[in-house]
Amino acid sequence: MSKKLGRNTYILDKPIYVIGRACKTSQKEADGPIGKYFTNVIEDDTLGEDSYEKAERRMMEETIFDAISNARKNEFEIDMFIGGDLLNQIVTTNYTARAYNIPFLGIYGACSTMSESLIIASLILDGGGAENILCATGSHFSASERQFRNPLELGCQRQTYSQWTVTGMGATVLSTSQKSNVKITEVSIGNVTDFGVVDIANMGAAMAPAAMNTLVGFFKQTNTGPSDYDLICSGDLGKLGSDILKDLMIGKGYPLGQNYMDCGHSMYNNEQKTFQGGSGAGCSATVLNSYILEKLESGEFSKVIFMATGALMSTTTNQQGDSIPCIAQLVLFEHVED
Repeated sequence: MSKKLGRNTYILDKPIYVIGRACKTSQKEADGPIGKYFTNVIEDDTLGEDSYEKAERRMMEETIFDAISNARKNEFEIDMFIGGDLLNQIVTTNYTARAYNIPFLGIYGACSTMSESLIIASLILDGGGAENILCATGSHFSASERQFRNPLELGCQRQTYSQWTVTGMGATVLSTSQKSNVKITEVSIGNVTDFGVVDIANMGAAMAPAAMNTLVGFFKQTNTGPSDYDLICSGDLGKLGSDILKDLMIGKGYPLGQNYMDCGHSMYNNEQKTFQGGSGAGCSATVLNSYILEKLESGEFSKVIFMATGALMSTTTNQQGDSIPCIAQLVLFEHVED
């Protein structure tokens, strides 16, 4: 059984191996700084469907199929599917689960869903409740934009501190019965924080305190610091949110160095005019299941903190003037020598 450190962190007793992974993005993400790692790129963001919501669903179905195939499994060998998305009632994931004969747990962690699903899966696997678990999440710019902000047809001007929802899906298969050269060794469950941000376009500023809270707690509970890891990766704080997090971490005595990156900040270049970078559940999910896991598999990275962040508001609460509660969920990946 896992060993608990403090209130948030668990050291896993069993090695939780990453045996399969897949991601899918649109061309916009593939044109960005880490686009060479996105090898499965869609040319048409409708995928031939008659709505963006159906296109998002098809992206998830195909990505899950690829991840299971990459794990050399079939759906009947997967004990559980844990996932979610950004749309109301997590309809993308619910409808995708309908297409697979796999026991399903639907979760909502906003843009932290990738980390949250990995944490839940790791604890279930460590406790012996399953042998193979699929985790998946993603987002679609056009579907998310009209749910959380404005219909695309309005052509509304975007704020310079806003971010661009990634059109992308990521899926990971974890196992205790099949080995690989990447494993999850520790997880840390975040606390919800709320620093009073009410602007739905200013996600980086809203989520940065949650990232700081989880990261500082993890360092204290494990008696480690930023220099103990090859990479510390936050989910989708963007340029502004990353700068805020760096300042906050300095104030807490844990300055972040060159080994820190943010998936949202790294997703697009300046010429793509996304202002503060990428966001959405697909942002961290695609970077994890391409760039990060590829470098862990090769041994270029030995220990990586992957910490997806999420803003937990709804359109209703936002329109009623409520501030935005946020969370950050942390997973520690390690390379396994042959």
